[in-house]
Amino acid sequence: MQLITVAGSPSVGKTSVILRVGELLRRDGLKVGIAKFDSLSTSDDKLYEQKGFPVATGLSGALCPDHYFVSNIEDCWAWGRRQQIDILISESAGLCNRCSPHVGGVQAVCVVDALAGVHTPKKIGPMLRLADLVVITKGDIVSQVEREVFAYHVRLANPGARALFCNGITGQGVTDLAREIRKAPITEALAGSRLRFPMPAAVCPYCVGETAIGETHQRGNVKKMQFADMAGAA
Repeated sequence: MQLITVAGSPSVGKTSVILRVGELLRRDGLKVGIAKFDSLSTSDDKLYEQKGFPVATGLSGALCPDHYFVSNIEDCWAWGRRQQIDILISESAGLCNRCSPHVGGVQAVCVVDALAGVHTPKKIGPMLRLADLVVITKGDIVSQVEREVFAYHVRLANPGARALFCNGITGQGVTDLAREIRKAPITEALAGSRLRFPMPAAVCPYCVGETAIGETHQRGNVKKMQFADMAGAA
């Protein structure tokens, strides 16, 4: 079974792209399944079910979606094997730009929105910088020049990735993405695999339910801002 991780910020079009590429792969005789991760709620699983894709859904709730992902992705892989799936696509929650839900040896896809601004790629961390493929959506809404400039900034942020324009509504560009996914390595097992980059640090009282504000409540891994007008102050 091939495992593909798909990540991206909220509302960039991850689900639409996955639906399109899944239908194309299925026409080639491959059984495609989806492991859908989200934070508080989702209706995307219904969309996958309507299209006939096996889908497993998990909601992280109060937990960091990335930590929830890494705690459950091995179980999703086992579920995919039981379902005799050929290609299992893991769709992350709409994550913050610092997150890193990519696994070494597993094909990693980052979806970005061309409407987000040309400087957005350099603001995205490991989710884009360590991806194998960067899928650019909504390119039909901007001009050709804007598309080229955006793709240029993607290549600056991740020179090793292939950037593809894809329209999740019309399906334009999905053939190229499907071709790249077919090249993904087989995932024999996840036990012993490693994330491509450490997740955000999460060791402070607020991580375990603290709500009170004030320095007396801030312990553990705390990072404070530095202000120019306080430089040199005792």
